[in-house]
Amino acid sequence: MSIDRLPSRSLDAAYFDGIFAGNDDPWSLASSDYEAAKFARTIAVLADRCYASALEIGCAHGVLTRKLAPLCTDLLAIDIAAAAIEAARKRCAALPQVRFERMTFPLQTPTITMLDLVVLSEVAYYWSDEDLAECGEWLRDHVAAGGRILLVHFTEETDYPQSGDGATSKLQRLLGDAITVARAERADRYRLDLWARR
Repeated sequence: MSIDRLPSRSLDAAYFDGIFAGNDDPWSLASSDYEAAKFARTIAVLADRCYASALEIGCAHGVLTRKLAPLCTDLLAIDIAAAAIEAARKRCAALPQVRFERMTFPLQTPTITMLDLVVLSEVAYYWSDEDLAECGEWLRDHVAAGGRILLVHFTEETDYPQSGDGATSKLQRLLGDAITVARAERADRYRLDLWARR
């Protein structure tokens, strides 16, 4: 799809409910070697510490959530799709430190004071410029000093409001001097960016 035909508004709950209605693993998160390698790298980058309070934005059906949980004392995972949250709850039922809420972030935000970790894996490119700005403002106010923000995004062409590169770059500019870049990696078909809150 050409850039001038990309949607300008964030993709809504109806879009994602439709995706999950037709397929319980629409992105092959539980079965793809590519996804498994990406998740393994995500965890490896974060595994040098434990996180007292963490948030995963866009948890889908909890494949990455389950891998993040051992690193966290308290992990809130949110998603816009009802079916995704239901599946994620089942997948992580044995993990008492994990909570789930259906939420349209950043229009709706969790009632959390300060976070040690926020994970945005394959989610920021679904948002409009306005929602990216809202996300940036929220992160400034809710990530503790020394806390981490991890972004992992597909880098090939999409028909979403943003590209993976575009969404990541815009959010980095929005956060500006509130963060330092701890890691910026590119792999086959995805990028991983780890930022530290000043």
